[in-house]
Amino acid sequence: METETATRWLTDDEQCTWRTHLDVSRLLMHQLEKDLQPFGLTNNDYEILVNLSESADRRMRMSDLAAATLQSKSRLSHQITRMENAGLVRRENCESDRRGLYAVLTEQGTQTMEKVAPHHVASVRKHFIDLLSPQALAELRDSLSPVAEHLRGRRGKP
Repeated sequence: METETATRWLTDDEQCTWRTHLDVSRLLMHQLEKDLQPFGLTNNDYEILVNLSESADRRMRMSDLAAATLQSKSRLSHQITRMENAGLVRRENCESDRRGLYAVLTEQGTQTMEKVAPHHVASVRKHFIDLLSPQALAELRDSLSPVAEHLRGRRGKP
């Protein structure tokens, strides 16, 4: 016989905190996306460019890039096609695995990152970092770290 567990509803304070988190997440990502629009980039584009720019030889296996950006391989493939058409990235075959592909940051992609990164950082500062004290930032990081660790540990698990 299956036992039912009583639902632990959120308290008023918990619900307020949860909804504030949702609001901030949505509003902040919307604002950051809006601030990337003049450069013809989306948040997804920028995240891919950052991952590639921080990788050895400015390249990543497509499967690793999909995992790093939490995108399905299919969705990433479409995203990379759009970015290839814009000249930001290119695909290269993997010598050691004939089925594998790399996404590689092009020179234009590197120049785009160099141009956009200062504006993106200024946007992050304006709409997030500079609104909180150093102590509040440290408390927020300490508070969210266990959630991030928990969710990272769950990736790939049902």
